[in-house]
Amino acid sequence: MLGIEMRRILRNRRAVIFTLIMPVILYLIIGTNSQYTGDKAGSGNVSAYILISMAAYGAVLATTSGGAMVATERALGWSRQLRLTPLSPIAYVMVKAIVALFLGLSSVLAVNIVGLLNGKAEMPTHVWIAAGVIAWLGSIVFGAFGLFVGYLLPSENVMQVLGPALAGLAALGGLWFPIKSDSVLGHISACTPIYGLANLARWPLYGGAPHLVWILNLLGWLIVFVAGAAWRMSKDTARV
Repeated sequence: MLGIEMRRILRNRRAVIFTLIMPVILYLIIGTNSQYTGDKAGSGNVSAYILISMAAYGAVLATTSGGAMVATERALGWSRQLRLTPLSPIAYVMVKAIVALFLGLSSVLAVNIVGLLNGKAEMPTHVWIAAGVIAWLGSIVFGAFGLFVGYLLPSENVMQVLGPALAGLAALGGLWFPIKSDSVLGHISACTPIYGLANLARWPLYGGAPHLVWILNLLGWLIVFVAGAAWRMSKDTARV
């Protein structure tokens, strides 16, 4: 099952372009500005700040689209066919999680490799590694989000909804630009799903101890999305 899923995702050109090429282009357009290479941000420069943000955004896009593919499977009857096999629901969800993480890792690596080759982003080696790992592992929250939405919406609508929704959440969550925590927008931002991931991914760049609210935000939304996906999956199973 895992082998089938991996081959299927690699044949999906739209998913490859959406999750690998788009974040790289965004980094090259925004992060390679000559002004950003000279401005400091923590232990690196602003280009490094933007690179980390784009890597996190790419991971979010990748894992969400990986989970949301369940909508297409439901429309084609593939999910119903799988229920005739010995594959357990837990194993099915685990396969989806592995595929989503694979996509997320691919996106993070693509942005970081281009950043290294470009040479504009400057930060210590341990920050490159730590920020990339946090962005990748934290994006599993959005694999659960994609699975939830994939069970919630029909296949013809799921990506039209997810694209703008993720862009809006990234803006509100402080992934595109810093938001003052003591402002009204800052309080709204702290309640969004991307807030925890955005701040934790950039934490190695600034050092110090991570804020507890970032971790709670990430774990809280993971629980919400997993519960939502499990609820919709049980409803979908009950129809068959």
